[in-house]
Amino acid sequence: MSQPQSLLAFDFGTKRVGAAFGSRFTGRAEPLKHIAVDGEARFLAIAKLIKDWQPDALVIGVPFHPDGAEHEITQRARRFGRQLKGRFKLPVFEVDERYTSVEAESYGVRDVDSTAAALILEQFFNENL
Repeated sequence: MSQPQSLLAFDFGTKRVGAAFGSRFTGRAEPLKHIAVDGEARFLAIAKLIKDWQPDALVIGVPFHPDGAEHEITQRARRFGRQLKGRFKLPVFEVDERYTSVEAESYGVRDVDSTAAALILEQFFNENL
């Protein structure tokens, strides 16, 4: 596969995972919904999103401290990305997602997690178009 054309993005969190869908054609992302379940139920919800949207690839936000240092959630987000790749056999791209939740909150949206996922995906498009 050359460049993926349609992508699902995820803003990983320990309580919720935000989801967004976007197309390379438009370079825009649309927040979907957050997933507020854990364990196997989380992956079942993601499987449904993948079935419904049929993306070519997945994007996950990987958080860092402001100085670029990794922390516990950095490793957990990367593990989540490896799990997605192993379960769904799709390419998984990582994006540095410092401050996306803060930016999403500043918009006053109801679903901060999915808006953050859309920001992560748009950042991916900006860096890879």
